[in-house]
Amino acid sequence: MPAKATQDQNPEIRTLTTTDELAEFCALAKTQPYVTLDTEFLRERTYYSRLCLIQAALPSASGAKAAGGTAVLIDPMVDGLSLEPLYDLFRHQATVKVFHAARQDLEIFFHDAGVMPDPLFDTQIAAMVCGFGEQVGYETLVKKIARQPLDKSSRFTDWSHRPLSDAQAAYALADVTHLRAIYEFLSTQLEKTGRAPWVAEEVAVLLNPETYITRPEEAWERVRTRSGSPRFLAVVRELARFRETYAQDRDIPRARVFKDDALIELASTKPLTEGDLAKSRLLLRDARRGEIANGILAAVKAGVDARELPKPAPEEPGRPGNAALAELLRVLLKAKADSAGVAPRLIASAADLDAIASGARDVPALSGWRAEVFGHDALRLAAGEIALSAQGGVVKVVPVPV
Repeated sequence: MPAKATQDQNPEIRTLTTTDELAEFCALAKTQPYVTLDTEFLRERTYYSRLCLIQAALPSASGAKAAGGTAVLIDPMVDGLSLEPLYDLFRHQATVKVFHAARQDLEIFFHDAGVMPDPLFDTQIAAMVCGFGEQVGYETLVKKIARQPLDKSSRFTDWSHRPLSDAQAAYALADVTHLRAIYEFLSTQLEKTGRAPWVAEEVAVLLNPETYITRPEEAWERVRTRSGSPRFLAVVRELARFRETYAQDRDIPRARVFKDDALIELASTKPLTEGDLAKSRLLLRDARRGEIANGILAAVKAGVDARELPKPAPEEPGRPGNAALAELLRVLLKAKADSAGVAPRLIASAADLDAIASGARDVPALSGWRAEVFGHDALRLAAGEIALSAQGGVVKVVPVPV
């Protein structure tokens, strides 16, 4: 059996199933400069992610044999296992908590326990700052930095099923053991380039609780609509508010209540009775009666009767030359990103460039480290103080004579 062979070849690997075992491992982790972490979860049938497994690894030379291993699986589904020792490690400032693409992991810990792993290092963000491209995946970093193969055959699997298969255990452990070499390489690169503060700015967003709070009254803003009618938007607002509240209270996916296309249909037809709901082409059968039906009808009425109406998003002023300026900003962004060795998408989005071209100045690309790399020159370009010149296939900034 492959998993048994893995255990025999590396006796340091084991699954922690008691609070005492977890406390012992976390106590050792507090003596180390960092710990690598990952989670496996399910969300297909729930609103909030269901935590199924936690992986953790200490530095290879940590001398962790006495505590049962440098790499472990933690099973949060075992009855009686408290994760409080892990949360206490999260609060321990002397040990860096290392994740790859941490946002979903942090969302789970925030909603389950109101705790964040701090200090935090996200290797995906660091890799983008270090020139590994946009949204670089873990497998890519394992190949390029750790120079190891990675078996991803268990990526799509039911992590709530017990016992875990041999392949699942091997896959899960690989997500934290290779992460050690990746972290050590990227952190060294950041120190050499002086870009550690850049990563810290991005990590601050991940550690902000507001990143993970979904307020029902704001849910309508994520619904794409074609109509800008304030009354129509008021009905959309109330339907989205009801759907979000209902899904959160029952921990079910919002699509199980009704999907966006059905929401738009309801906001357009404004049903008054269950008979009207029965005529819907897009509403799920269970939503045409009972609690959901009552909630829909109440939301529609609230939107129709609302005195405070949402304001449509303001249209850009459409100044002459905006489109041309936006294209020049794209060229500047590409040149600056190539020169700095940073993924362009991390510096500025397409929406950022369009906003700058239209005169907006409250744009992320114009503040912090992004301003140093791109934002200052973007404003100079918009003001006509600089121009762009192509020399030998390289785009350069050229001052415009006064």
